[in-house]
Amino acid sequence: MADIPADQAFIEYVLKSIVSMPDAVKVTRVIDELGVLITVEIAKEDMGTVIGKNGQTAKSLRTLLRVIGAKENARVNMKIVEPGEVAAAA
Repeated sequence: MADIPADQAFIEYVLKSIVSMPDAVKVTRVIDELGVLITVEIAKEDMGTVIGKNGQTAKSLRTLLRVIGAKENARVNMKIVEPGEVAAAA
């Protein structure tokens, strides 16, 4: 396995553990002047699971990512891409 950053490995592991279609999970990581952006693509059926009631699951995942990023002195954000939406090219 390639040297995957801790934040990307963490979010990929958690998402594949909670969704019903783990093969559809795709996590990409981009670094820019604002920090690190983790883009998550999942199956349409799993959107509710990942976002959670009132967005609490997604909010919790973002908080944990920020904690991981703080250990590396990096600002980490997560974007959940809607199924069928084209992710912005970096």
